[in-house]
Amino acid sequence: MIDEKINDFLQYLRFEKRYSPNTVIAYKNDLIQFKDFIATEFSLDDIRHITHFHIRSWLVTFKDDKKTAKTINRKSSGLSSFFKHLLRQGLVEKNPVRQLHAIRLPERLPSYLKEEDTEQLLEEQQFAEGFKGFTDRMICELLYQTGMRRAELLGLKEIDVEWGMKQVRILGKGNKERLVPVSPMLIESLKDYIQEKRTIEGSDVNHLLVLENGQPLYAMYVYRIVKEHLGRTNSTLSKKSPHVLRHTFATQLLNNGANIQAIKDLLGHSSLAATQVYTHNNIDKLKEIHKLNHPKG
Repeated sequence: MIDEKINDFLQYLRFEKRYSPNTVIAYKNDLIQFKDFIATEFSLDDIRHITHFHIRSWLVTFKDDKKTAKTINRKSSGLSSFFKHLLRQGLVEKNPVRQLHAIRLPERLPSYLKEEDTEQLLEEQQFAEGFKGFTDRMICELLYQTGMRRAELLGLKEIDVEWGMKQVRILGKGNKERLVPVSPMLIESLKDYIQEKRTIEGSDVNHLLVLENGQPLYAMYVYRIVKEHLGRTNSTLSKKSPHVLRHTFATQLLNNGANIQAIKDLLGHSSLAATQVYTHNNIDKLKEIHKLNHPKG
């Protein structure tokens, strides 16, 4: 009985909510894990008999296994979405997850490059010769200039570049589109890149960026390239991932006077709360400026 409800919910996420395949798989794994737990521990197979007690018992196992608060909250949130779906269908009378409290997360400020480190990455650093180096540079340039996520970069198509308007159309989470402007210099570089890509026999003409063999990029390649080139800067950041360039994009916009609402739209955040984490870095910068320049600093 529970299996049918889970499958129905996953279909809803996939076709109505239009969640990405990876997101649907994550929901599926958590729900099956929960179903197996209550069947083993409580011999339960009727969704109507599940209470907050059963859910708390399941979540406690992750705490015992030293899972992070973020992981536990994600599993709880996924289960809550499942029960909301059942509630809308009239299959349960209440959402038992609502009786539980989320675990407070430790405050983590985003890691980002200073402007001099960004200049070193994109203007002073040497990339490899040939088409590979060209691709690697475009990876770093696009991530920094648009603030897009790695998955969004991988899905970027040639037709997503609006040449005349000098902007890129990005397909984000939930299949929501947003337009992000880029520099005229990057537009010219992309034109040269596509022209060079055409000389590779059998090259993928759909995806914007490809490997030396003409095949589309994959996630680990992007991660490895960004980590390598961030490691060559003078930055002391311990984390060197594509998301650092997304954080850098947002932080530098804010530090240079951009409106927080505009940054939210450029990042593709669904709520302003997700964007406001960057204001902490901005406050730190203001404190530093005050200390250096105010007579009573």
